[in-house]
Amino acid sequence: MAAVLRKCKRNGVKLVQQTCSVRFLKKRLPIVGWLPKYNLEKFQGDLIAGLTVGLTVIPQGLAYAAVAELPLQYGLYSAFMGCFIYCLFGTSKDVTLGPTAIISLMTAEYAKGEPKLAIALCLCAGLVQFTMGVLQLGFLVNFMAFPVISGYMSAAAVIIGCGQLKLIFGLKNVRREFIWNIYDTFRKIPETNHWDLTLGIISFVILLIMKWLKDRNWDKNRDPFTPLTTRQRVGRKAIWLIGTGRNALIVIVTTIFAGVLFSNNIRPFTMTKDVPPGFPDVGPPSFSYEHNNRTVEGEEFFSHLGAGIAVLPLIAILETIAYGKAFASRNKYRIDATQELLALGIANIVSSFFGSYPMSCSCSRTAINSTSGVRTPLGGIFAGLLVILALAFIMPYFQYIPSAVLGAVIIASVINMFEYQVIPKQWRIHKPDLLVWIVCFLCVLFLGIQFGILVGVGLGLIIELYGLAKPGTKVDTIDCCPKIAVVRFDKGLSFPASDFIVTTIHDAGLDEPPYKPVILDFAHVSHLDFSVIRSLALSVEEYGTNNTPLYFACVNRDLEGKLKKASIKNLQCFPTVQLATEAILGKTYNDS
Repeated sequence: MAAVLRKCKRNGVKLVQQTCSVRFLKKRLPIVGWLPKYNLEKFQGDLIAGLTVGLTVIPQGLAYAAVAELPLQYGLYSAFMGCFIYCLFGTSKDVTLGPTAIISLMTAEYAKGEPKLAIALCLCAGLVQFTMGVLQLGFLVNFMAFPVISGYMSAAAVIIGCGQLKLIFGLKNVRREFIWNIYDTFRKIPETNHWDLTLGIISFVILLIMKWLKDRNWDKNRDPFTPLTTRQRVGRKAIWLIGTGRNALIVIVTTIFAGVLFSNNIRPFTMTKDVPPGFPDVGPPSFSYEHNNRTVEGEEFFSHLGAGIAVLPLIAILETIAYGKAFASRNKYRIDATQELLALGIANIVSSFFGSYPMSCSCSRTAINSTSGVRTPLGGIFAGLLVILALAFIMPYFQYIPSAVLGAVIIASVINMFEYQVIPKQWRIHKPDLLVWIVCFLCVLFLGIQFGILVGVGLGLIIELYGLAKPGTKVDTIDCCPKIAVVRFDKGLSFPASDFIVTTIHDAGLDEPPYKPVILDFAHVSHLDFSVIRSLALSVEEYGTNNTPLYFACVNRDLEGKLKKASIKNLQCFPTVQLATEAILGKTYNDS
């Protein structure tokens, strides 16, 4: 007992020393590490990148709030506090937190257009993410294979894009569910507002053209030894700025145009609803709301959030870590996945006190942040301040934004999320992955988000378990007298493969008379569990009963030790297949 207490005391002292060290502080509060090295050059890069991201997040926030089926101001409520928190706790200079298309769609699915449910979901998501960070459970997202992620995101892009057609066509009372959304949209096409349709199509085409101009490689056919002229440099910088801020530019221009028409009592377009100006009310989320003239609270309140409490945080984690690692690799630095979990969790928890719905890392804004020359996470501060200025001064003018323009912005933003290019690649490389992709895609479309993800993950695990239950084997025959079968396994063997191993070994030598000696080549086997060893023992016993050799070859030292500890009768292990073959031939010669 005394020894146990002394060990506990040593571990406790060690834990306290590690927790109270400067190294631990820098690890859990990364700003402490990079802020003392901050300088004017980094400030300039962060300022330009932050303002550029801010101009992007304002129109995107408004548009994504529409996807989340919340009043537009909640898109901006979700766009600033995450920037401030990530600056303190984040490990990536490029990542920007805020509203995203995927998380907005999931918020619509689980909050059902009720702001209080959305804010409570933000708090719950943050608590789950923070807890996973403390317990280092980020590995759970690894169970979502690429086909599941790609199929889900592609389906989400289709759902989001089709959901905005009602704004482009100026239709009302269109149901949210995907099938009914498509049905209602086509049924109500005769009710189309042609002004909305015209403005929406023009805006969408302009956005695509501006994106193409920004992404085009203007130096493709240029002589690398010929320097750019001043006019060329200015022109390319202008194209990049216009292309990067295209969402903000199209919203500003169309809002001014619609506002001028509105002031002259001309109202051809469907406008967004009135947006209340000012800062959100600061305080803890409310866990009750009014519905059908009664108060929903307590257990019923959380039952309305359903599986979103578990599914949404995982998707947000997946987005944040995946994009963070991608840009860290591109810009040659490393991120701490556990710290990213903590940063995302704290950001969602704190943001819920400012009226935010759940947030995660935005791929498009992170790319803009990176290409704009951001140097540290401080760039997010300037983006957040720009959002606050918008809340304070220009919110009343948002009522003049045509709904069709927001629809065009959303469709143009999610169009690249449909990963059609992976379909032929999966068909060529590994067809079962394509099956998972198709099943996940269709289930998300027609059954809903959580069921689609669960079915995709489940099917992926079934395919993986099938591979464990039937590992790759190859049976060769050595043409001698007697003929010898060599069974080669291509990987470690686990308990699901127990019956398959017994059957394979039996068929290799005892399938039909005359029986053949068998050599098990374990050159590529690095793992055996108890169930597999027991099955091997049964096979050795079966061959012994039939007076036929069953030898093991190329068994590494650890596995040979396990086999010997199992006390397998008549166990014979040889360093090579050649030595095992010679032993069998020698035994046959002596017996004869």
